[in-house]
Order: sequence, then structure tokens, then C-alpha cells
Amino acid sequence: MICFGLLVYDDADRECVYVQSGVLWMWAGVCCWQAGSGFLIRAAALGGSEGFAGECSSGIRSRQALPSVCCFASVMWRVRVGPSKVDVVTGREDVGTWQLLARLWGTTSSKSNNEWKPGHFTEVPRNVNMESLRTRYLFPEIFMHETEHTRKYPDAKLIRLGIGDTTEPIPEMITTAMAEHALALSTVQGYKGYGAEQGNMALRVAIAEKLYKDMGIKGEEIFVSDGAQCDISRLQMLLGSNVTVAVQDPSFPAYIDSSVIFGRAGKFEQETGKYRKIAYMKCGPESNFFPDLSTTPRTDIIFFCSPNNPTGHAASWQQLKQLVEFAKANGSVIIYDSAYSAYITDSSPRSIFEIPGAREVAIEISSFSKFAGFTGVRLGWTVVPEELCYSNGYPVIKDFDRIVCTCFNGASNISQAGGLACLTPDGYQLTTTRNNAKIINDAFQSLGFKVYGGKNAPYAWVHFPGMSSWDVFAEILEKTHIVTVPGCGFGPGGEEYIRVSDQILLSDGVSRVLSCRGICAEKDAKGENEERRKRQD
Repeated sequence: MICFGLLVYDDADRECVYVQSGVLWMWAGVCCWQAGSGFLIRAAALGGSEGFAGECSSGIRSRQALPSVCCFASVMWRVRVGPSKVDVVTGREDVGTWQLLARLWGTTSSKSNNEWKPGHFTEVPRNVNMESLRTRYLFPEIFMHETEHTRKYPDAKLIRLGIGDTTEPIPEMITTAMAEHALALSTVQGYKGYGAEQGNMALRVAIAEKLYKDMGIKGEEIFVSDGAQCDISRLQMLLGSNVTVAVQDPSFPAYIDSSVIFGRAGKFEQETGKYRKIAYMKCGPESNFFPDLSTTPRTDIIFFCSPNNPTGHAASWQQLKQLVEFAKANGSVIIYDSAYSAYITDSSPRSIFEIPGAREVAIEISSFSKFAGFTGVRLGWTVVPEELCYSNGYPVIKDFDRIVCTCFNGASNISQAGGLACLTPDGYQLTTTRNNAKIINDAFQSLGFKVYGGKNAPYAWVHFPGMSSWDVFAEILEKTHIVTVPGCGFGPGGEEYIRVSDQILLSDGVSRVLSCRGICAEKDAKGENEERRKRQD
């Protein structure tokens, strides 16, 4: 059989997720390896001076792969390949081979005509930028591991300290405002249809006056949205594919993933864990979680989150002053994510616009999710100052207004009614954030771990020197039934760390954290070996 490239089929998503094109190879057989809900196809080939073995995975690490009983050895020699559509010059797919592999996989279903079938493929090529993404988005992958663990231990009581959700009920005054608005929609007098794409002006003014007092921000500069994460992608659309990007390392994965989708990232380099065209600004404990701007290359866009997700560090006034001056000197734009500002308890700035000159170089995104418990209600905003201009002098706010009006019909008017209630004097007093991260910090510190964050953010950033963060994640889940987040999911600077959020059932949760003593012993042994190796080097 002659085959062009390798195909991986993901049984969970029921779609072909990876094709590695190359020269023509003759396969002696195909072995299928199973890993969770994903599969690894291993092809052993004949011919060539050095031979060939290709491996591709659908988001499942090969170290987790377990041999399946499914094995096809030399069967494919006897199978006639369908009519080839391979163009060796352009590399277009051999549909006959794809169909053959899919049939060998047994994916054809007769249950419903709506289910995916391998009998037809369109002529539309896949977006090459989507092919550049690394596996799944981080948090759905965490959920996949959580689901598998629940199947394995159906009676275990999971404590979910992974995704940073809120746990406190929304104050009744705020939910009442939303309920009354919803009920009014059933009356002639209270019914309202589409609203302004930029948001209810009363809410925009309330955000400016309550949260940006004395910073010179006007209601017209605020764009209400369905959440900060959605605004990240709208800003990426605004900026186009030709700009260069810098991110904190570690940082929220949406900054990098959306940059990849919009074609700014370049090739992924396996050895460094970085995309070639993205500038990674190292923000570790050795630099007080702030980048060394003297070694940071000039980029068009700087993504910066404070308090930082995942480290929990809130940048100081002096640090942000350096950042604004750096952006101004380089002609860059800062996209500042202040979604966790409500957790700040010290003098750290809650907005980039507290810094003089920031209006000329910064855009700020923020959210009601954390301080008002609106993670499910969905409401956020973006601030685009009128002074912010492109290199040709054209105001950025005019283009963002165009993006919003083209791609968005406005946030739910029910959600906006809740947001407006949050910002009344009585409502604002009721919207409080409870931070349990200090309790988590103390529990891990009692075991001898170095723990960062937890003061101005709902996250503890725990260091396991010499250990893979995915291994630590898996071991804590296996031994304690606690879901965390592996630090490497936030960038290469997060390796050896895990992020633990503050959604905790206090008594049971702390006792389970304390049961991590075995991991602590392993951490100490690996840490000592790492130190010994460094001294020898």
C-alpha cells in the first residue's frame, strides 16, 4: 500500500485531527495504541536508506500511552486503495487512503445520518493556524482527566481546585434586579429588543465612575461585553495578523492560543516549548514575577495580566510605571487584563490607568466574573482610551467600535441589569470576594513547599522542583482526588509548578492537601538530585 502522510483519529471528538504529510512510504502494517480517549498510530515503514518510523498523537502524551489489543500486521497489503487524489506537488489529501484508515478504525456509523462518516470529504482545506495549536485548550483537557478519574473512582468525592470558578451565591439584590428585568420583558411596557452593541450607556457610565474614578476614563471609552476572554479574541481580530506579540511566562493560555489562531505565533519549537514568533517574558520568583525589560525585545503588542494568572502576583505601581514607559519608548500597545483586580488587598494598582501616560499606550479588559460572581452570568468590559492611536494617527477606539458592531450584538440586557445593580452603592458593598488561597498556601507550606500568590489573587502557585507538572497533577489527583492545574499549561515558565484555586471545602480540603506528604518526599528527593547535578555541572 502506498500512503501519503500519517493520520490520527481522535475517538472522543470523532474527527481526523492530525495529518503529517511527507514523502511516499510503503507501510508494512499499522499498530494502534490507546491512551484514554485518544489514540496513537504507529507506522513502521519499509524502504529508504535509514528506514522510517512515524508517530503522531491527538493531544495525548506518549508517556501515557498504553498498548491496545488492536493490531493490524501486514493486512493492508491486501487492501486495494481507492482512487488517489494526491497531488505530490501541492500535498493535497489522498482521500482514498483517508477513507481506508477510517474504515479500518471502524468509525462508520449507521445510527444517524447526522453522525460523522468517512465517506465524504469537502475540498476545503483546514486552517493552517488551527493546525499549529498544541493539543486541546488547557481547561477542557483538565476536565477530560477529571471525567476519566470519576469513571475510575465513581465513589470518590472530588475537590475541584482547578478552574478558577466562584463559589459564593450572587447577592439577592442583584439577582432580583435581573429577575425583574427578565419579567418585564413579558410586558408591553418593559419589553426591549436589541440594545447598543457597545452596551447600555448607563452601565458604561457607572463602570467609569465607580471603578475608574479619578483616572479620566469616560463611559464612551468603555465597551460592555460577554466577558474578558471573548474580548481577548475581539482585540486579536482588531490588531490583525502582522503584529508581533509578547506575553508573560507563565500566563493565561488564551493570549498565546488566540495569537496562534490569528497567525502571529510561527512554528512551535518542541525543545523550548515556545512558539518561534512570540516573545516570552520570563516572570518567575527570581525576578519578583516581573519581566526584565532590559532584555525584552520590542513587540507591537504586550499582553500583561495583574494580578497574574497563574502566579497570583500583583504588579506594583513602580513596576507598571516601568511597563508603560517601556511601551511608550517602543511604540507598543499594552493589553492589560485586570480580571482579578477585586482580590487586591494592598496598594497595588487595580488598573493600568492609575499610571500616568497609560491612556496613550494601553487597552484594559476586565470582568464582573470574580467580584460579582458572574462566571455563569457572563459580563465584562474593555476600555479603549481616545488618546490611543495607530502609527498613522488613526484612533484605535474607532476601529474597535467597528469590530464590536460587526461581530457582536451586545451583552444580554438581563446581565447588564445585574451589572448595573452591582455598581449601586448598596450592591457594591454586597459584592465581596472571599479568598481561601491563604488557607491553601499554609497547608502546602506546612509540607515544606514553596508557595507563591494567594494574597492578591485566588490562586496558590506551588513549586515542585525537578518534577513534571503533569506528573504532579496526576499524582495529586490519584492520591487525594483533588483537581489542580499543571503549570506547564500556562507556558514553559510554569513547568515544575501547579496552580491551586481557592474553591475549597475547608476541613476536608485541607486534610487532603496534607495527605500529599508522599509527593512531598518524592519532591525532596528529586530536588536534592537536581541540586547535586547542578553542583557537578
